[in-house]
Amino acid sequence: MEIKRIISKILDSNTFVISKGDKAIIIDAGAKLEDVKNEINNKKVLGIFLTHAHYDHVFYCLDYAKEFDCKIYANKNSPEYFLDSDKNYGEGFKIEDVLSFIFIEGENDIELENFAVHYICCGGHSKTDTLYLIENDLFVGDSLIGRSVGRMDLYGGNKFSTLRTLEILKNLEYKTMHCGHGEDCDKQEQDKVVKTWIKFLGDR
Repeated sequence: MEIKRIISKILDSNTFVISKGDKAIIIDAGAKLEDVKNEINNKKVLGIFLTHAHYDHVFYCLDYAKEFDCKIYANKNSPEYFLDSDKNYGEGFKIEDVLSFIFIEGENDIELENFAVHYICCGGHSKTDTLYLIENDLFVGDSLIGRSVGRMDLYGGNKFSTLRTLEILKNLEYKTMHCGHGEDCDKQEQDKVVKTWIKFLGDR
């Protein structure tokens, strides 16, 4: 499995193209379509997965879905954010056409040909936070960014949901964590970060 990170011009958010043979999936949609197409390189895209519904992570998702003729997977709470730029923070940005979406909830697996995607809908940074575990790689969006948790002061964010997500992260087995902004981290490093934040938030 090969993972390519594309840094978007929109708040430096990360978009990931994950390839296996002649198939690919995409995590988040902040990078321009042409930049993604360059990484796809004529592979068949099986699906697009959104880690949460803030505009810097979803901006081009409909363009991707149209270009690659595939579905978009997103947390069931996403439409509330899509329809309100005060909640997705996109200054007038909205998504009103949801025909390309498959909305997910809880925890489950999605099988797409040669990809097995395990998802966990959680919260803390927003009501739409979703973790994706693909083999040994975990995609967390803005639930964790480097050595910090995602902002909890935005719409739908809160400390208690963040603590629940941190407990989930503490118990997940993975090798590499891919965040919504910034560089990748290994599990050993992130375990220390998670435990530190659990203690810090639990004491407050």
